[in-house]
Amino acid sequence: NKQTKTPNIDRLAKMGVAFTKAYCAAPVCNPSRAALMSGMRPGTTGVYDNGQDWKPVIGKEKTLTTQFLKAGYNVYGSGKIYHSSAHRDGEWTDYMAEGKGNKKERAIPHPDAKNHGVGGIRFQPLTNDSRLLDEDIVDYGIKHLEANHEKPFFLAVGLHKPHMAWDVPKKYYDLFPLESIELPPTKEKDLEDIPSSGIKMAKPTGDHAEMIRSGRWKEAVQAYLAAIAYCDTQIGRLLDAYDRSPHRENTMIVFWGDHGWHLGEKEHWRKFALWEEAARMPFIWVAPGVTKPGQLCHQTVDLMSVYPTLCSLCGLEIPSHVEGANIRSLLMNPASEWSTPAITTFHQNNHGLRTDRWRYIRYADGGEELYDHDADEFEWTNLATNPAFAQIKQELIQKLPSKNVDELRRSLD
Repeated sequence: NKQTKTPNIDRLAKMGVAFTKAYCAAPVCNPSRAALMSGMRPGTTGVYDNGQDWKPVIGKEKTLTTQFLKAGYNVYGSGKIYHSSAHRDGEWTDYMAEGKGNKKERAIPHPDAKNHGVGGIRFQPLTNDSRLLDEDIVDYGIKHLEANHEKPFFLAVGLHKPHMAWDVPKKYYDLFPLESIELPPTKEKDLEDIPSSGIKMAKPTGDHAEMIRSGRWKEAVQAYLAAIAYCDTQIGRLLDAYDRSPHRENTMIVFWGDHGWHLGEKEHWRKFALWEEAARMPFIWVAPGVTKPGQLCHQTVDLMSVYPTLCSLCGLEIPSHVEGANIRSLLMNPASEWSTPAITTFHQNNHGLRTDRWRYIRYADGGEELYDHDADEFEWTNLATNPAFAQIKQELIQKLPSKNVDELRRSLD
């Protein structure tokens, strides 16, 4: 987004290959992360939402970290890799969960803070001397990047921000004066051509209606941008440590987010949907000897590619249960031919499928949406009921996942 200020993420992108069309496996923290780390889609495991415990259905032997442990790596992690920093003994050499560092979080509301946001959209500026848990999480990563390692190592560093609440020091808010904030592109009555299942996901009478009534839409966008800028600073600290690392020339970087975010597009806030804003996320790879600096890849990929591609690049066998596509060819040549679509799933048998041109959404009750991104980048015109696109729709339907197991019972907060 042109309003973001991310010099360090930009710096990272210039080091390798940045994907412009990368999508999550699920637009929710828990299933997205469980899918990436297990190599299995939500429809295979039954992990579709937060509150569903992934551990009983994803054996230790199936996780990405276990593959690297078996290959002789030391495996380190900090922060939010799985939802709520959940992790299992035996899958990490060492793991520091949120709040387990040496320093206490010190989040002090700034005197300018009005209150804690609008309804469920929570944000407020903090005093500039506040300290957040993400700084501990990054400190852990810096320690391992700067250390001398006798064995190869795998390091996962999971920032919590820009997840809500967007409570970060006021200096990050000040980067985005309120009068300069631009609201996202919207269309009046955008949901008129959306099936009932899509409207149910959007919940336009909830967050969005409350935000409109409050008159604080620009403040919410400002807060989100501030949280991203805070994260960028932490990423810069990690990159500085990477540059100092004695293992720099033999260390890959994979940068990803677990889902996108709506700020009022399609009268929707948060994730929890199958449209472009909820599904698309940042995705950058730096792999010495494989990627070239400053490359953009416009092919459509999803996060299921992380597991098989890391195994491939590191000389590990790709386990038979892994469902994602190996994107090694795209890392070597971002313009390589590619026809594998990206698939995002939200609850049982609700799928969004993204190709280079099309987004097709099919809900469990048969409701459909179809968007032509060559002509409609904001997904304002649903073509699913237009007979002229029936053949295209049928071709896309054939690519939807065939596994749609029942949802796990919710057992977690």
